[in-house]
Amino acid sequence: MQRINIVQGEYHVSAAPDVAITTLLGSCVAACITDPVARVGGMNHFLLPGKDLSSPLTARHGVHLMELLINGLLKLGASRQRLEAKLFGGARIMNVSGAFGAANARFAQEFLRREGIAITGGSLGGETGRRIQFWPATGRVRQMLVRAVEEPQRPQSVALPKHAGELELF
Repeated sequence: MQRINIVQGEYHVSAAPDVAITTLLGSCVAACITDPVARVGGMNHFLLPGKDLSSPLTARHGVHLMELLINGLLKLGASRQRLEAKLFGGARIMNVSGAFGAANARFAQEFLRREGIAITGGSLGGETGRRIQFWPATGRVRQMLVRAVEEPQRPQSVALPKHAGELELF
């Protein structure tokens, strides 16, 4: 089994039966799209929905990566009418990424609806990260929830007595 890991701003398509595409998500979203008849599929991993294609982060934007993923699948013989999608990610991690995660999830759902691509499953939102494994030739997906690592608590500062720090040598 060949594993191909993708990170923010990347996508990969394949028809090979022995390939699994993997990624790790927090507030980002990954779309796993497959054509079950042609037995081809692919995954992307985007950081922001992105409507401004002149931005230096365009490569990490959902609008750009969704188009690249779909076009890559069509080049491998997929039919747009048979495409099925599963969406993952969009979590609120450590109380700071809630708006980003929710915006990413909304974007992905709206994009696929506009394109007429059926959403057949997935897992969006929540407060935990996800490790995703996707077998593009079959459309099978495995999700493993990843707990956020909490920062260690710093010791409380202790008030020192007035004469603390004084040193008397004999």
